[in-house]
Amino acid sequence: MVPRTALVAGVAAVAVGVAWWWSRRQQQPLRLAVLLSGSGSTLQNILDRIADGTLRGVEVTVVVSSRKDAGGIGRAERAGVPVKVIESRAYRKATEKTIDWAAHSRAINTCIREAGGVDLVVLAGFMCFYHQEKAYENRVINVHPALLPKHGGQGMYGDHVHTAVLAAKETRSGCTVHFVDDRGYDKGPIILQKEVSVDAASDTVEDLRNRVQAAEKKALIEAIVSLRDGGVKLGL
Repeated sequence: MVPRTALVAGVAAVAVGVAWWWSRRQQQPLRLAVLLSGSGSTLQNILDRIADGTLRGVEVTVVVSSRKDAGGIGRAERAGVPVKVIESRAYRKATEKTIDWAAHSRAINTCIREAGGVDLVVLAGFMCFYHQEKAYENRVINVHPALLPKHGGQGMYGDHVHTAVLAAKETRSGCTVHFVDDRGYDKGPIILQKEVSVDAASDTVEDLRNRVQAAEKKALIEAIVSLRDGGVKLGL
């Protein structure tokens, strides 16, 4: 039988350890870089959850936009978050009708390094092919509006996905939060998924979009909390 004094000492030691870990997390927040191309609704979701305490110990360090007219820029500026605009069209190859995604990504990665101490990169409606640096392997996440591996890949985004789900007469859809890697679109390891029901006979694309977007808002925050708290490991 363990002596009472030893048991009390052990519990106290655990409590001290937990308190130390939490104080370190408070002192050293999980620092995010958010990459976007559009309205910034995903960014706003993150900022709102930081403000209400759901994402305690998390901060957005920098926002990078691939378009100078993206609505997310204003959202970031109003929240006091530094913004960098690196337009993808500036990296269009002179002899082709394609973007040099590798060069575009290098410019973005320079911004992330210069922001200092970024722990996690969040693709928040980022309509570009992003090449991460080796140091950020398993530190870049994305939310896809379907249950991968179904309905993923190049060209499968937004309403294109929901249209495909309805055309396939799926009975369920949802969203997937996954790590991003360089194997291709939507190929990285899955962190978590949330399901929604589908009625292919009566659902419109708008119906399904609204249902999936509601799931996406919850799923992304849950994933960031897991990454913050160590439930899912960051990095190599």
